[in-house]
Amino acid sequence: MSTPATEHARRIAAGYSFPDAIEIGALLEGDEPRPEVPIRLPLAMMNRHGLIAGATGTGKTKTLQLLTEQLSAAGVPVLAADIKGDLSGLATPGEASDKLLARTTGIGQEWQATGHPCEFYALGGKGTGIPLRATVSSFGPVLLSKVLGLNDTQESSLGLLFHYADTNGLPLLDLSDLRALMLFLTGDEGKDELKQIGGISTATAGVILRELTAFSAQGADQFFGEPEFDTADLMRVAPDGRGIISLVELPNLATQPALFSTFLMWLLADLFQDLPEVGDVDRPKLVFFFDEAHLLFSGASKVFLESITQTVRLIRSKGVGVFFVTQTPKDVPDDVLAQLGSRIQHQLRAHTPNDAKALKATVQTYPNSDYDLAEVLQTLGTGEGIVTVMDPDGVPTPVARTRMRAPLSLMAPTPEPAIAAQVTASPLQAKYGEAIDRDSAREMLARRLEAGAEQASQEDQASQEDQTRGAVAAAPAGRPGTGRPVQQERSRTIKGSNKDEGGLGGFVQGLTKNTMVRQIGRTAVREVMRGLFGTGRRKR
Repeated sequence: MSTPATEHARRIAAGYSFPDAIEIGALLEGDEPRPEVPIRLPLAMMNRHGLIAGATGTGKTKTLQLLTEQLSAAGVPVLAADIKGDLSGLATPGEASDKLLARTTGIGQEWQATGHPCEFYALGGKGTGIPLRATVSSFGPVLLSKVLGLNDTQESSLGLLFHYADTNGLPLLDLSDLRALMLFLTGDEGKDELKQIGGISTATAGVILRELTAFSAQGADQFFGEPEFDTADLMRVAPDGRGIISLVELPNLATQPALFSTFLMWLLADLFQDLPEVGDVDRPKLVFFFDEAHLLFSGASKVFLESITQTVRLIRSKGVGVFFVTQTPKDVPDDVLAQLGSRIQHQLRAHTPNDAKALKATVQTYPNSDYDLAEVLQTLGTGEGIVTVMDPDGVPTPVARTRMRAPLSLMAPTPEPAIAAQVTASPLQAKYGEAIDRDSAREMLARRLEAGAEQASQEDQASQEDQTRGAVAAAPAGRPGTGRPVQQERSRTIKGSNKDEGGLGGFVQGLTKNTMVRQIGRTAVREVMRGLFGTGRRKR
């Protein structure tokens, strides 16, 4: 490769001269690409996280596609949110054209059409994909509060319900379980037990129940239940050694944006809980792309933001990289943005005062550069970006205006029949395709109420019989009666004692002998450890 002609090009070349890296593109000087100055991202630094930003239509999705296929080729599994369906093209070889080949030749890219191993998922099976489900218990109160739009007080109250369910062996598998538990604890039968763990106001309970009802009406019931997705299935590698690309879609994103982004966060939190510490690695174990990242942070509570920040900070040591994809860095909270080592910024527009503020804020987040970024960011062409990454020593590279490489796969959706055929043939379809409705909190509480009602009826009947016998056996001289009614009263007292002892504890103890309950395994009779988001740690 020839020596760069200018001092600027030589400085950029020196800053990106590390081995074992993802190829991003070539330096642009003016409008001329410099193929002798490749812009790259060290594979070992991809678990230091990153940001892909830019206005609509500036090439963010193609950049995500470019990084994803190179990670797969390097043997790294990838998880990406396929919001618009465009990323499904990763499974299909690309189509050459004169314009495409002229671009790739100009930046020194040897282009050859290539498809990549993909798995297609759909939340709850809405759409074409392997159904992704989580149990309510494992989803946890913090993430569920984000989806329901609860305030801090309501989130705390929801946490009490989860605590009660955990400590009393009541599996919350779907939303109907949670509704049944709330109605039980706020009703006559359970209100005393609720007081023992803090209590919930009638107004708060009403808000939570209304939000759960509205959430269910949107079709959210199908996202919660079993079989629950095992995030270990995201770490798979194809027989040829390439990392499998997991693509998650939600066709009706506009109606459930918070659910989609929060479900992805659940996947990340679950990975964090399950994966061992590995420290610094030569290449990440998984790279996670959060498209439309602003949906995750919009309206988030302080607790939720703190949990995201902590998860992003700590999951690096478990070999997982996280890239947020959004329009401006302003969409990402400062504490999270500070942890993103690599940045690819596509064109920004400043047509409104808010746009101008976002542009100014973006410029201020970059280290010193040779560019007037306020001007350059507005004049970038489609498929061009401003790049800075973390080098293998942990030092930011010089800011480089870059013409991006072209993906090798199809830059359009894969045809629907081809996706459907691949989903049907996947071994994971047999594992997750059919929903399971097992014994859970709703059925357990219903049996408990039924048993309680029957026992109360029996006690009423026994009391009436006692009164009758007492009247018949009463002594004529005014003696209180024979010893028999006293013995019966003692028997009734013992019954009452057994009721208190048998309560929920005895009920659950009896359930553990049931074959169906034993089959529930990880969700029915297990001690729940809750992680950063209050998500339930499942025993694998």
